[in-house]
Amino acid sequence: MREWIEYAAVWIILKGLGVLPRALARSLAAGVVRIFYALLPGLRRIAEVNLRIAFPEWTDAQRKAVVRGMLRNLGWMAAEFARFPKYSKGNIEQIVVLDGHENFLEGQRRGKGVLYLTGHIGAWELSSFAHALYGFPLHYMARRIDNPRIDALVNGYRCSSGNRPIFKNESARVMLKVLKEAGTIGILADQNTMPEEAVFVDFFGKQASTTTGIARVALHTDAAVVPGYAVWDESRRKYRLRFETPVELVRTGDTERDVLENTQKFTKVIEEIVREYPEQWVWVHGRWNTRPKGEPSPYDSQ
Repeated sequence: MREWIEYAAVWIILKGLGVLPRALARSLAAGVVRIFYALLPGLRRIAEVNLRIAFPEWTDAQRKAVVRGMLRNLGWMAAEFARFPKYSKGNIEQIVVLDGHENFLEGQRRGKGVLYLTGHIGAWELSSFAHALYGFPLHYMARRIDNPRIDALVNGYRCSSGNRPIFKNESARVMLKVLKEAGTIGILADQNTMPEEAVFVDFFGKQASTTTGIARVALHTDAAVVPGYAVWDESRRKYRLRFETPVELVRTGDTERDVLENTQKFTKVIEEIVREYPEQWVWVHGRWNTRPKGEPSPYDSQ
């Protein structure tokens, strides 16, 4: 019964936002996100700690402005997600424009597949969805949602433009198959990772536990690592799906050193994007929660 109630609530929200005019849906969703944020002091504390780590020189007013932008961005993305059934090859250019797409094509031309390096920046759900409508579907790394009905609903939306999920229990085998066929895999690489799957690298001047998966797969397959992200461009009143030049891999012959150095390179790319668009990153995630042995979490000390 609980699963059905949860599913019904999500279904009503998605369908409700989906039928509203776009401007109203985005405004309503942003308002709801602001209310939830106000009611969850734990998230507010995490955002405050993260912003103090990343931008210690900022004033409280600057940090609060970024949080307001983040909440708006999250609400807008929720509304865009609800509108996925309305978007098509014929109208996607009205919502998302490509920028630097030659960089993605360069990576694709190498013929070893593409690892689409991204994070929880801008409209990350819309970025891969729109790119598929432009003719470049991908496989995306995903964790199953505990409620299987909601999982099917959400991934049904995500896959309606041609994308396909890769779930954790099948990730290694499927990833190698996709890249062998010169396909594309989208990976969010900006979250705290458990130590057994991570290395510590610098992120905003503080060591952060970061997935080694991208580096290991790239070194093994020689797939091109191409950063991509969709950010709101106020001047165009559209999302801009920007691709940067492929990240050239470090290869010294020492596998673990190469994994560490390339993971640091990828993390630096993410940091530079966040620095450019701080109001469009998700500051409510405990990015620095996992610490080197003996070091307390910054979130515990607040």
